[in-house]
Amino acid sequence: MKNYKILVDKQASKNNWENSYLKFELNQQTPAIMPINYTQEAVSLAVESVTSMPNMPPCILGLMNWRSHIIWAVDLPRMLNLESLDGRLRQYNIIVIEVESLMLGLVVHEIKGITKFMSDDIRSPWGQVASSLVPYLSGCVVKEEEILLVLDAKCLAFSPVLRNN
Repeated sequence: MKNYKILVDKQASKNNWENSYLKFELNQQTPAIMPINYTQEAVSLAVESVTSMPNMPPCILGLMNWRSHIIWAVDLPRMLNLESLDGRLRQYNIIVIEVESLMLGLVVHEIKGITKFMSDDIRSPWGQVASSLVPYLSGCVVKEEEILLVLDAKCLAFSPVLRNN
């Protein structure tokens, strides 16, 4: 398994990150991107570092310590009703996001790196992807026979799926 750490420097010039996205795979079949401005860090963390909690929605894996902050680790594919992560994993690939002072660790299959797209490249997701995904998307990018989901960090962070019923 790859060891990597992507740390986003919030002090860097805003123009450096404009149109920049973190590219990752939700599961083996589903590539996605998210605007870099919500990303705090991408890390690989041992499964044992996430403490499961009782009576939580199925997509919440548990709590994790990130830079002295206790945050929720969320199985992002499961939250989106996609094929869930392999239960035999030894490490989680986690994208730490911050939205309006709420921090979450989004667990994904693989983190690919940083890419750039112009806003003109982003199309409406309607008719391109399953309608159940649309509330979590700001669009999609059709590129070389692959469809990249453009995830909306705010919609993910404040999703009713994450609230315990």
